[in-house]
Amino acid sequence: MNKKHLFTEFTAVSAKGWKQKIQADLKGADYNETLVWESPEGIKVKPFYNAEDLTDTTLHQHTSGSEWHIGQEIEVTVETEANKKAKSALKRGTESLIFKIKSPDLKPELILNGIDIKKVPVHFQLQFLSVEYIKNLLLFTVASKENIFVHIDILGNFCRTGNWFSNYNADHLALEEICNITENPPTLSIDVSLYQNAGADRAQQLAYAMGHLNEYLNFLSGKNLLHSHLKVCFKVAVDGNYFFEIAKLRALRLLWRTLAAEYGLKTECHILASPSKRNKTIYDYNVNMLRTTTECMSAVLGGADTVCNLPYDAIYHKSNEFGERIARNQLLILKGESYLDKISNPSDGSYYIETLTVQLAEKALKIFKQIEQGGGFFKQLKTHNIQKKIKESAHKQQLKFDTGEEVLVGTNKYSNEMDRMNSELQSNPFVKKNPRKTIIEPITEIRLSESLEKNRLDHE
Repeated sequence: MNKKHLFTEFTAVSAKGWKQKIQADLKGADYNETLVWESPEGIKVKPFYNAEDLTDTTLHQHTSGSEWHIGQEIEVTVETEANKKAKSALKRGTESLIFKIKSPDLKPELILNGIDIKKVPVHFQLQFLSVEYIKNLLLFTVASKENIFVHIDILGNFCRTGNWFSNYNADHLALEEICNITENPPTLSIDVSLYQNAGADRAQQLAYAMGHLNEYLNFLSGKNLLHSHLKVCFKVAVDGNYFFEIAKLRALRLLWRTLAAEYGLKTECHILASPSKRNKTIYDYNVNMLRTTTECMSAVLGGADTVCNLPYDAIYHKSNEFGERIARNQLLILKGESYLDKISNPSDGSYYIETLTVQLAEKALKIFKQIEQGGGFFKQLKTHNIQKKIKESAHKQQLKFDTGEEVLVGTNKYSNEMDRMNSELQSNPFVKKNPRKTIIEPITEIRLSESLEKNRLDHE
């Protein structure tokens, strides 16, 4: 049987040829004004892409494969209850556990009782800083250290609250002591979700992630604590711009590799992704399920290692069985019925996504270099430059929402005026004001629809 290449009888068409054909079909309409649009990051998006667009290969690398875990977040207030909930979730499809621990009085041996941590990856997100607690936790889980992520993010807490856990010196001394544990190293955690949920654009999110991380790497390098077994985890929020979010996660991994190489690190980062809160609504709340489904798909196709879905009612309801089951089942359908775990590197080869990845990475690198030239991320926080840039970006997004250019179906377009939500609010869905003295202005998460929703609630 003679073998021949498929489609060899067709001649190749250049980008110029495609553009000429499009311009002819437009019948005099301007190509750029009609079909080219610009993203918030300043990226001009064309109607088609081909191999000619992949001209800059300085950051062009393959993403990781499609092995990803279905995660579930569990807030720990009583150890036995959290343990029971975790076991139930594992039986029903959860593959990775994310425990949010608020107090050092909560004992990890009770939380993990009967859970095989040699098979189940476990994340501990601590809401406090205790060297003794963390040491004991790492010692208790040392036999399964590959599956254990004890998140340490003193700078993330500083950004979110405006204050240190104790003070600058005490927090960094604790970080130094914790990172000196080599038998079961902790995880440097970079909370990129804060920047996204506060309104930063994607290039800013990536740049701030690198600046945030670079503060840690600089500090640990100066203390000779940069080890080959260093763990780094990026906690990322994914919004509804499907292809841009795929590219964002891919660009994040490329930027990590670029920065890590400067410090002689060869370890891979871990990306823990979840849907954004910024575009979620309390009115027509079932639409949130559609939003989180596409956002989780972006996370998977972008190469996230763990995907933790956001329940459709998480904005206004307390944690509940139904919302969490639906959120978990959305991921089970993506994995078990849509086969999103069967194809290696599913986004590789898409000219559009590859081009977006490079452009986002380049724009983020430019911002990151400006931050470093300005004294680094911490200094830029103290002078409120980071907060100012995020506010400017958030204001632009808010204007688009307020004018209807940015659509949230069921809220600022196609809304059901018969919806009544006052009786459904179990928790405060709006920005929580907590007047207090802070060192810096905190970075505050805020949803796009908050003002509109407050007005509707007042007039129900």
